[in-house]
Amino acid sequence: MTETMTSTAGAPQEILLLKLGEVVLKGLNRSAFEDKLVSNVSRRIRPFGRFQVYTRQSTIYVEPLGECDVESAWQACTQVFGVAAVARAVPCGKTVPEIVETAKHYLADAFASAKSFKVESKRADKRYPMTSIQLSQAVGGELAEAFPDVAVDVHHPELTVFVEIREKAAYVHGPAAEGAGGLPVGMGGKAVSLLSGGIDSPVASWMMARRGVWLEMVHFESPPYTSQQAQDKVLELARLLVPWCGQLTVHIVPFTEIQEEIRRKCPEEYFTLIMRRFMMRLSQAVAKKVQAKALVTGESLGQVASQTMMALGVTESVAEMPVLRPLIGMDKVEIIRLSRRIGTYDTSILPYEDCCTVFTPRHPCTRPNLEDVEAAEAAMDVEALMAKSLAGVKRVRIKSNGAMTVRGTETEA
Repeated sequence: MTETMTSTAGAPQEILLLKLGEVVLKGLNRSAFEDKLVSNVSRRIRPFGRFQVYTRQSTIYVEPLGECDVESAWQACTQVFGVAAVARAVPCGKTVPEIVETAKHYLADAFASAKSFKVESKRADKRYPMTSIQLSQAVGGELAEAFPDVAVDVHHPELTVFVEIREKAAYVHGPAAEGAGGLPVGMGGKAVSLLSGGIDSPVASWMMARRGVWLEMVHFESPPYTSQQAQDKVLELARLLVPWCGQLTVHIVPFTEIQEEIRRKCPEEYFTLIMRRFMMRLSQAVAKKVQAKALVTGESLGQVASQTMMALGVTESVAEMPVLRPLIGMDKVEIIRLSRRIGTYDTSILPYEDCCTVFTPRHPCTRPNLEDVEAAEAAMDVEALMAKSLAGVKRVRIKSNGAMTVRGTETEA
């Protein structure tokens, strides 16, 4: 590994320290989680230059090799699941004078705007002769002399100077940015998420990706009842999820004929229930094709008529694999708050309706009986409708740079 690095101008080179979260709780398979996380970080920051990425002592080091866009790499790392915090740091020698000199220069702007500070030290290298408290006192004393207008406040400082003593060097940094948390994408298996144009399904997808699930998306289109703008809106939602989830494939399933057949042959109060049952079947067919092991929906208990406990049981009864509902116990305010945090809310509220709002019954059944719904559904040729719909599936792959591939044709997001 590299020793204390310098840029081409001779100044210390800024690096990133990524703190592991839940991964550190893993047992004998912890190394597999760390390897996957290193791989995910490396892939995510590749557009911003050449970096050396490796893990030591529950920390991932991201070291620039030459000229790199460290700012963009830092931002990207805050969106990698499995990372609890991201610090921008400068390595230096382990002596107190070297640490003080590095802090004086690297954190000069922070000291200029702060009224109080403290030093917080951590010794990952237990061979270091000073204790953490002794090191903090020594460095803090000299920084207090260097910045006499900034008071020492060990209880409520405006600025905390962090010093980490590790194997290769000491690392100086200010407060770390919060990471995405969770588990590395790819460690939780693969699932297919039903992605509509609403607020809920992007949040549900994000939550499952945060548990390490690699996702593919299914979206249902119903032209002419739904517009091209509605489809573009969904693809934009998927694009907004890519920085969190990695590249995504959206399977766009034609749904018009099925919905028209439901309207012609089924009782109105069952329209939404039977529609959801078809969505489950079709999504499961896609999942089997891509070797996914579960479905993900944005359903929340009691939010709408089709999400009562009995209604969920009726729609889920056609599924042969687990149906994951990460929002099931959340209320709308909580979901909206999370939607804003992950950056999908403003797109979700654009006024382009999706197929879930087509042919909405005036008085939907909230306490359905499975046998009654199955009897109503028997008026249709379910297998033939599904086969025709699946034959018309369009696949859109959205890459990490925003580019889309539609059936092998490159377009821009």
